[in-house]
Amino acid sequence: MRIIVLVKQVPDTTEVKLDPKTGNLIREGVESIVNPDDRHAIEAAVRLKQDRDGKVIVLSMGPPQAVDAVSEAMGMGADEGVLLTDRAFAGADTWATSTTLGKAVEKIGEYDLILCGRQAIDGDTAQIGPQVAEYLKVPQVTYVFEIEEIREKSVIVKRRMEDGFEKVECTLPALLTVIGELNRPRYPRVDRLIDSCRDKAPIKVWNAADIGVQTRDVGLEGSLTHVVKTFAPKLQRQTEMLQGDARTSVKGLIAKLKEKRLI
Repeated sequence: MRIIVLVKQVPDTTEVKLDPKTGNLIREGVESIVNPDDRHAIEAAVRLKQDRDGKVIVLSMGPPQAVDAVSEAMGMGADEGVLLTDRAFAGADTWATSTTLGKAVEKIGEYDLILCGRQAIDGDTAQIGPQVAEYLKVPQVTYVFEIEEIREKSVIVKRRMEDGFEKVECTLPALLTVIGELNRPRYPRVDRLIDSCRDKAPIKVWNAADIGVQTRDVGLEGSLTHVVKTFAPKLQRQTEMLQGDARTSVKGLIAKLKEKRLI
């Protein structure tokens, strides 16, 4: 069984700050981590590989330092890694990112499953997985918290709903986005981390030419949406104190609620 895992390196959001002048995220000096939901996807892939004698290939797009995320995934048990890095990929929205990842998956070739986290903590769009599936024209199931059974030509999973869960059988190949309830990710093994940092490690680095895309179709130029500004909303509170005894205060509160059409 061949499994491709989409992984993103993200800034540790507990330390991210905004530039007050530009409104952009300040990434310099901020520690980067593997996106938490993606770690659950890696763990699921490694377990499936062990159960079904398969192969796990990790795919990530980012700056050169994102190779650390690929190395961590290999430390957890992935067999191969691919890093997509090129200045042409910079500034990509979810559409351009999904196109780039989809092209890379096509270059990788045959696969049975694509796994990725539900969403990245730096964007919170939850769009990449579904858009990659649409690009590749394969079935998709989102919010997966249990992979029940892998059959010869299908997979049976449970997906989380607001008021319970939904059991779905999906034909293979397919793409699944997973949530944290799925498993508990293992720690990377030190020996595998060391191997992944050596020149002999099976980590490939591809640019735009390697996956056969035109620069006009990826990155900022190929994006359909553009972020004009990022800012933290200012919190303003207006408080009105009701004076008098309890009966008078309650009558005043009811009048105010009716005035605002809240009751």
